[in-house]
Amino acid sequence: MQIAYFTNTYFPVVSGVVQCIHTFRRSLSQQGHNVFIFAQNAKECTGNDPCVFRYPAFTLPTHPNYPITVPISQQVNALLPTLNLDVIHTHHPFLLGSTAAGQATRLNLPLVFTFHTRYQEYSHYVPFNQTLVKAAIKAYLAHFMQQCHHIIVPSNSIKAQLAEDYGITRQITAIPMGLDRSLWAAANGQAVRRARGWGNDTVLISVGRLAKEKNWPTLLRAAAPILRTRPHTRLVLIGDGVERNSLETLAQNLGVADRVEFTGTLDHTQVIAHLKAADLFCFASITETQGLVTLEAMAAGLPVVAVDATGTRDAVTHEREGLLTDNDALALTQALCRVLDNPTLRNRLANAALQQAQAFDAEEQARKMVSVYQQARQDQRAGRTVQINRSKSWLRGYAFPQSVGW
Repeated sequence: MQIAYFTNTYFPVVSGVVQCIHTFRRSLSQQGHNVFIFAQNAKECTGNDPCVFRYPAFTLPTHPNYPITVPISQQVNALLPTLNLDVIHTHHPFLLGSTAAGQATRLNLPLVFTFHTRYQEYSHYVPFNQTLVKAAIKAYLAHFMQQCHHIIVPSNSIKAQLAEDYGITRQITAIPMGLDRSLWAAANGQAVRRARGWGNDTVLISVGRLAKEKNWPTLLRAAAPILRTRPHTRLVLIGDGVERNSLETLAQNLGVADRVEFTGTLDHTQVIAHLKAADLFCFASITETQGLVTLEAMAAGLPVVAVDATGTRDAVTHEREGLLTDNDALALTQALCRVLDNPTLRNRLANAALQQAQAFDAEEQARKMVSVYQQARQDQRAGRTVQINRSKSWLRGYAFPQSVGW
């Protein structure tokens, strides 16, 4: 198949969405399909990949690591008809998502959308009345999704959420990102321990963007009493973001700055090696859609202690691969201590975590994606798009525009 991926973020940006796109693209390519990427331009882009095409983009001083894509390109407009595409798959609903919808209509192609993110949880980035912003996001998503021929969600919990919020029960499939197990086999955790000077310390590790929606203060407050009373324990946070300074300050105020290590952004192979070097994965985010970093930690053989939330609970069953708690620092502290103080429990959770992660095979997930593309083609030919239940109370009276796109 000839597949076009539209995304507002791709390399050199490092994120879960980017890694998901890259993993599916690699697996689909290995199965004989062609995947063309349409993404943001960036100074760091080398331009060596002949199947990656860039739209103009700019950065904001407040968020220099996350470019804003300008969804207009006459070059791409001219190129797309020559690719003989079978499907357009967008990974965002905004900016290039709008462009993807418009191009699918122009070229008479099926439109598939992956609902990667709980978008309303990011409303705080818009400095306006939050009730109105959340309502506007939700209404826009409803309008956007009804133009699609299929919705992909990364977990069953998000599938259930879309059924509840929008009444979507058909033309929606849960396909989590798969894992390329060869990356874990090649990773050298012992080399990381030596390079980082961790010695025989017990390493608690977490991964993610350092942003408000990731709930890092709860994790720091949960770890602090452990770090203060157990001198050979440390917390390692992989990632970067606008909250880094405030989190470093919080670690100082909690008296554990010398036991908390901020690594900054690492490439994916380095992340995997650091996970293999650690002893326990801890996580407090309540905005995940798949729990991808949790799965990656499980693939490294780590037991999990995390807040019980969407995405995470799709990857972890309480008491089987890890311990899930309320969104409360004390509850997390108690769960962490329980695992740290019980080697038998720790080993049991670690073994189950590794076994669970092995079920998420990248090649199998790619085959599922191809089946969705084939179904989307059939639905597009029959004129069937995703149906939104407009009887939902929050949608009554909302006037849907006729179309979006460029």
